[in-house]
Amino acid sequence: MKSALLVLALATPALAGTPFAIEVVDSRTGRGVPLVELRTVNEIKFVTDSRGIVAFDEPGLMGRKVFFHVSGHGYEFPRDGFGFRGKALDVTEGGRARIEVKRINIAERLYRVTGAGIYRDSVLVGDKSPIREPVLNAQVLGQDSVLNAVFRGQVRWFWGDTNRPGYPLGNFNTPTATSRLPVDGGLDVEVGIDLDYSVDASGFAAPSAPMPGEGPTWLDGLTVLKDGSGRERMFAAFAKIRPPLTIYERGLAEFDPETRKFSKVVSIPLDTPAIPSGHPFPHRVDGVDYMYFADPYPLVRVRADVDDLAHPERYEAFTCLLPGSTLDRPEFDRNPDGTPRYAWRTGARALDGVAQARLVKAGKLPEADVLLQLQDADTGRKVVAHRGSVYRNDHRGRWVMIACEIGGSSSQLGEVWFAEADTPLGPWTYARKVVTHDRYSFYNPKQHPMFAKEGGRVIFFEGTYTTTFSGNTHPTPRYDYNQVLYKLDLDDPRLNLPGPIYEVDGKYAPKSPGRRVAFHALDRHGPGTVAVGEPAAFHALPLDRKDFPATTVVLYESTAGGGPPVYFTDEGRPARESGRPVARVWRNPARMVPPPG
Repeated sequence: MKSALLVLALATPALAGTPFAIEVVDSRTGRGVPLVELRTVNEIKFVTDSRGIVAFDEPGLMGRKVFFHVSGHGYEFPRDGFGFRGKALDVTEGGRARIEVKRINIAERLYRVTGAGIYRDSVLVGDKSPIREPVLNAQVLGQDSVLNAVFRGQVRWFWGDTNRPGYPLGNFNTPTATSRLPVDGGLDVEVGIDLDYSVDASGFAAPSAPMPGEGPTWLDGLTVLKDGSGRERMFAAFAKIRPPLTIYERGLAEFDPETRKFSKVVSIPLDTPAIPSGHPFPHRVDGVDYMYFADPYPLVRVRADVDDLAHPERYEAFTCLLPGSTLDRPEFDRNPDGTPRYAWRTGARALDGVAQARLVKAGKLPEADVLLQLQDADTGRKVVAHRGSVYRNDHRGRWVMIACEIGGSSSQLGEVWFAEADTPLGPWTYARKVVTHDRYSFYNPKQHPMFAKEGGRVIFFEGTYTTTFSGNTHPTPRYDYNQVLYKLDLDDPRLNLPGPIYEVDGKYAPKSPGRRVAFHALDRHGPGTVAVGEPAAFHALPLDRKDFPATTVVLYESTAGGGPPVYFTDEGRPARESGRPVARVWRNPARMVPPPG
């Protein structure tokens, strides 16, 4: 037996020293790209860490030329003559190679925020990590659905169900952490985020919402308000869950910064039509301060007051449904012409994208009369937004939405869209896809306005990367069920989206909500666009453009009567009126006059 073991030991190659470092970078920025898969001919798979590094140390393949197939969500490598997307590298111990990939996504993937091994491969090849805990922080392997807010000078973070190394079941009662703001000594968000978790006696991320009752506690609607004394207080809605995914209790809870735990404030009846959900933001209307809750559309609000927040009956929904009606038996408020009348109402439920689509499909609401008209700016394909967030963006002078689509073309919950509107209520019409995931989910995306740069020109958002709901049976090692951060430059020409052009006293102008929308056009110059009006009131596409979007129509100009030019499209053109064609603009799919705010 001893001789056999000795022969085996002599025959086993010695383990490699420093691995071969493969760095995958964005061809445009030179930055390392996380979540890119390198696959050998014999199906050995590696995934780049958050610096775009793979540490390759496969015994038997060192000192050889090795071909790597290259693939990654939203990025691509060119095909060779045989159609393979990949590259052969001379693999040597301690050596390095660089592979450039082309970004297809508009948003740039920066790094993984949570989980183990964020910079695993960088550590193995001897590179420096930008964060304090590059391989394991608070024993967290995976975390679902982020909530965060600036609270008492720090960013306070919360997540849903959280995995640990020691057992398949982990923390189901909302772990929490803090990080410092970049202006207060924290890392530049493009470099990383140092999370300081609250931990239990074992060092594992501790629960912050151990509400009584069986099953997980999920939080939502994280809200920071000042009370009458000017003291900041933090609240969240909670739900208790039992299998399979049944909510059996709701309530509002308040966070104690000393104990780092939530305690129940009030119960919320399960049939309450409007509740704090999604990601809130403050907004003043007619001199009254409100908290709007975007999920992803901000169709629920309550006065920005601690007492009002704790009274579910004071929440309002912007809806055409009458109080007490349901989706199964909807009752609508209607204008004299029969069209649905939208207003802020207590005791009524909002119609999100999913509910609205259901009523349209059932023939209960005409498609031209619904509030939410989100669609692909090029094709006109309807986009049903699932969850996301909305925040005011000073750079664009508009409200910006980042939302996940349900039932997307590449994945059920993995497509992320950008849209903007003049008011929190819209009109939300034309959108552009900024992130795609092939048969993988990326749900519950959230913007982080506290990290925005250059007055909002550059924004950041993250979401949960997971196989859940995707049908994919091959989870990505280390990344699966974790948070991934993206960067989006709003000056990217592809985000120059058509917005509503309003008719104002016989003239036409953008950003004038509460007026009739004549059509949609661009409010800024872009590649190949033409200015319309004197001075330029808006921008459109030239008539001779051959690849015009399916959503566009011909715009006509009439100067009859000696007044200012009148613009109209075929869709809104009076039968007796004539004019000269001047450009192509985007159609207005809604008949209703959008609300003023």
